[in-house]
Amino acid sequence: MRDTLNNIGLPLLAIAAALALFGVFVSLSGVNPVDVWLLLFKGAFGDWFSWQNTLQRAAPLMLTALCVAVPARAGLVVIGGEGALVLGGLACAVAAQSLPLPEGPVGIAVICAAGALAGALWVALAGWLRQYRGINETISSLLLAYIAIGLFKHLVEGPLRDPLSLNKPATHSLPEGLLIGGMGGSDVHWGLALGVLACLGLALWMRWTVSGFSVRVVGGNPRAAQLVGLPASRLILTACALGGAAAGLAGAVEVAAVHTNANVSLIAFYGYAGILVSFIARHHPLAIIPVAILFGGFGAAGSMLQRRLGLPDASVLVLQGIAFVLILASEALRGVDWKARLTLFFRAAGPDHAPLPVGDQRS
Repeated sequence: MRDTLNNIGLPLLAIAAALALFGVFVSLSGVNPVDVWLLLFKGAFGDWFSWQNTLQRAAPLMLTALCVAVPARAGLVVIGGEGALVLGGLACAVAAQSLPLPEGPVGIAVICAAGALAGALWVALAGWLRQYRGINETISSLLLAYIAIGLFKHLVEGPLRDPLSLNKPATHSLPEGLLIGGMGGSDVHWGLALGVLACLGLALWMRWTVSGFSVRVVGGNPRAAQLVGLPASRLILTACALGGAAAGLAGAVEVAAVHTNANVSLIAFYGYAGILVSFIARHHPLAIIPVAILFGGFGAAGSMLQRRLGLPDASVLVLQGIAFVLILASEALRGVDWKARLTLFFRAAGPDHAPLPVGDQRS
């Protein structure tokens, strides 16, 4: 019961504290914090238009959060989802341009698979460097993300550039038949369904399959995994590849559903926001879904804060940064026995201020 309260209560308290501190931050600019909080809610969930904008942004957040969550269950801290996303989008555009694909679901599945494969190989490289060269995966995945972004810009602005894209370098646009449309006539594209299915599928894989359980054993108790003879290196590479595939799929979906080609707008920092989503969700694939929707809403409300209150559109990034710091800080409180602490506090604050018995004293 205490673990459940910690897993749910601490993230909620951290988000509430982040909103409170963000209110203090905007008040320094002469803006009423209550107006900011109301507009954040209205811009994210106030009407159907807001919901569509929120759900569009939540789709890539779910997939990039999985790029952090799946390796985390194997004991790794991978933060290179942004690199996997941009390479996935680039691979999607290249596949659509170079392969004779049939238009429709089959062709869309192929270009999405190309994006997932590119992301899987890129993040698996960080796992390989950790297992076989002893390089910290957090550092290597972050540096690989910068390399991926540089490679993306070089190819989009150079060899793969569409000559017709003058002011904004981009690859050739995808054919109409390879674009991902909206669900039920709405502006919410099918990438949201892919994100939800990916979260559900990976949750089931971790919970009900031998390989998923083995990954959790490797992440939870490496010594026990070694004693029972689990192939730790192979399992870690599998976890990294699955996480990278999710981020690569996010890039492919953004190209096929939003941008229609690969261009610098694809670098929207969804990979970095996915880190925050995964940590708040405690790296649980099912919990990623509501958290991604919440932070997708924060992103959707940024433009409303700019129009109504004159705040910069990027001010929501400050909110996300505060939330990330507080989430990390809340981990220090996870092992605290609050019942015992409160009991000691009320005893010490009692009218008689009676000292505790020797056997009940705590250091």
